[in-house]
Amino acid sequence: MQIDLNADLGEGCENDEALLGLVSSANIACGWHAGDARTMQQCVRWAIENKVAIGAHPSYPDRENFGRREMNLPREEVVAGVLYQIGALAAIVKAEGGTLSHVKAHGALYNQAVKDPALADALCDAVRHFDPALRFFGLAGSGMIAAAERAGLRPVEEVFADRGYQPDGSLVPRSQPGALIDSEEQSLAQTLSLVRDHKVTAIDGTVVDVNAQTVCLHGDGPHALAFARRIRERLVAEGIAVVAVA
Repeated sequence: MQIDLNADLGEGCENDEALLGLVSSANIACGWHAGDARTMQQCVRWAIENKVAIGAHPSYPDRENFGRREMNLPREEVVAGVLYQIGALAAIVKAEGGTLSHVKAHGALYNQAVKDPALADALCDAVRHFDPALRFFGLAGSGMIAAAERAGLRPVEEVFADRGYQPDGSLVPRSQPGALIDSEEQSLAQTLSLVRDHKVTAIDGTVVDVNAQTVCLHGDGPHALAFARRIRERLVAEGIAVVAVA
């Protein structure tokens, strides 16, 4: 058994280099919600040194709210913006001798695409036009996965170690109680259930079936580094290899 462990990086936190020694995939902010060219370059260098798969982490143009404000932009604007961000990171990756492997949307762009097929299609079209060989990370079981399949991309179903789930398999909005998991033990238990049993317990006690291919740890979370260490140690102890999605 094996699982990919990913983290969102380049967002202004001090844990990036340490996290890259623990995860197998990195989603690097492309400047629209956080980060800048120099930050992207440094994260790419660290990722290459640690043999971590490199992904673009595009967002809405919303630095003021860390990319978490919902927007309703024209399709053409979404596609152009995502292409712009992927292209910026891809140029740095190429210059550093690396390879871009995947794309994962950030914040409101990700969460809206979970339930908005048109937005999910726009995201996937941008990725397909840039490079159809790129993997597309999306919430497990959601419309994002279906959109990637429609676009002929390789979807990777993502689950979360540090987020609460709703009975329909979506994440609890950050504005509601239970959205974030602060307990290391709870985060560890949820991760093991997701990886070994392909199940997660929602905030109302409902057990939801999920297909876990990659587990996300938010690099900006206060417990990200501690969670990552505990989770990786436990996965290895359980005989579960931590490797990037092939």
